[in-house]
Amino acid sequence: MERTVVEARGEQCPIPVVKAKKAADAMTGGGILEVHVDNETAVQNLLRMAAGMNGKAVSEGKGEKHFVVTIEVPADAAAAEDAGECSIMDSFPVEQKIQKNEKTVAAIGSAYMGNGDDKLGAILMKGFLFALSQQEALPDTVLFYNGGAFLTTEGSASLDDIRSMEERGVRIMTCGTCLDFYGLKEKLAVGSVTNMYDIVSALTAAGKIIKP
Repeated sequence: MERTVVEARGEQCPIPVVKAKKAADAMTGGGILEVHVDNETAVQNLLRMAAGMNGKAVSEGKGEKHFVVTIEVPADAAAAEDAGECSIMDSFPVEQKIQKNEKTVAAIGSAYMGNGDDKLGAILMKGFLFALSQQEALPDTVLFYNGGAFLTTEGSASLDDIRSMEERGVRIMTCGTCLDFYGLKEKLAVGSVTNMYDIVSALTAAGKIIKP
């Protein structure tokens, strides 16, 4: 059985996933893919990628800032993703899947809305998220990155509004690199952690992008 080792320690999101996906795609007959990374966020992203190709995966800590994710890549991994069964580029539940050009994505890159006074900007952002949560037709996904990561973590004044959207089926995703940078990883209060690969995939697949 073919075995491929990918060294991705020291690489920032989404490079470990991109490297691993390229290596997996090259293993047309299946095999074992061993990926070395240096953070838990990369581990979780790789496990999601493995699930997307219907492959079994395990992770193991080898030491400080050294994790190994071992993936059993099936022979039909590329076909599974092409069929859209569980692609890392489209992980919506089956009942939520719609044509790519019909998806709406809201991209929140700051805890403030607009430029000027931050106090006013925070008020406007809170109002925006409340108004968004009250729409009859909600976005399929809301992405939070950079300063927007503060909105999905403990202490955010918008948690109730964001949770109400998640309860109605909206996918809430916060950039893992951003959570790490601001020291908020353990304070995430709603939604899931994502990576730049999935953020770009969601944006490029969207028919409409809402950006306050």
